[in-house]
Amino acid sequence: MSNLRPKVQIALLDYPEAMQSSVLGFCELFGLAERLCRQHHYPFGFELQRLSLQQLSQFQASAFQVVLIPPCLEGEFYRHPDPLLLQWLREQHRLGATLACACAGSFIVAATGLLARRPVTTHWQLASEFADRFGDVVLNADKILIDDGDVISAGGLMAWLDLGLALVARFGSEPLMRQLGKVLLVDTGAREQRYYQRFAPRLDHGDAAIVRVQHHIQSQYAQGISVAELARLSTLTERTFLRRFAKNTGLKPLHYLQRLRIQQACDLLESTADSVELIAARVGYEDSGAFRRVFIRLMGLAPREFRLRFRR
Repeated sequence: MSNLRPKVQIALLDYPEAMQSSVLGFCELFGLAERLCRQHHYPFGFELQRLSLQQLSQFQASAFQVVLIPPCLEGEFYRHPDPLLLQWLREQHRLGATLACACAGSFIVAATGLLARRPVTTHWQLASEFADRFGDVVLNADKILIDDGDVISAGGLMAWLDLGLALVARFGSEPLMRQLGKVLLVDTGAREQRYYQRFAPRLDHGDAAIVRVQHHIQSQYAQGISVAELARLSTLTERTFLRRFAKNTGLKPLHYLQRLRIQQACDLLESTADSVELIAARVGYEDSGAFRRVFIRLMGLAPREFRLRFRR
């Protein structure tokens, strides 16, 4: 009877430079999900095909329910994917497949042209490059997972686990997903990529006046800093300074200062036992209530919650 269970057909792309721990991890995750389905008599199952680029031509006529694009650790393939792969992805999508990508895999899906005006996430360290290359895509690197129906994207390198669990929940069931998480000892609760982000502003943009201002903010972030002061330091008019600063950093000066202060606060929360009030003062906030509000808005957690999550 178990052989008659309908199975979700999944294609896993083992493209050049794909992170092999995630490739093997996906195989084992869906293999375990299939085993749980058999053991607990779920009326469905999972079948995964691991495909190299050379094998795609053998599956031109196959219609998968899910096509998985794993993350990668290095290399250039995700920046310049094979045109035949892009065409195969478009065809699978046309036939009804859900495209599911993790980390740099979102670059490959975006290169198909299927993501215009659609929300997606990628690793926070790749966010600036992604935004530069795919300006018509609605990028949100704060999220670990974005489910937009026929396209599901996950952020960081290890977010392939979040992606796999989300697919088990959607194409299987929520109870099966929670059961699988317990077996794997993986937290199936909601979390966000911004919990893990580190503010690392670009300094290699080539605008010396703005770099000079960035160095000044880095050394004086705990002090009161005004836009007029920064404009004078840049030797530009205030209007020109604001335009060039936003162009080269992606942020307005005061938002940049906020991000830098909150990053310093994160480091102190993780590395010291100082009170939240003391840390707020050390990074430039006289009002600890205002500090908490900004911290929650940027990090998605209250300062004490952040400390509990990340400090040993």
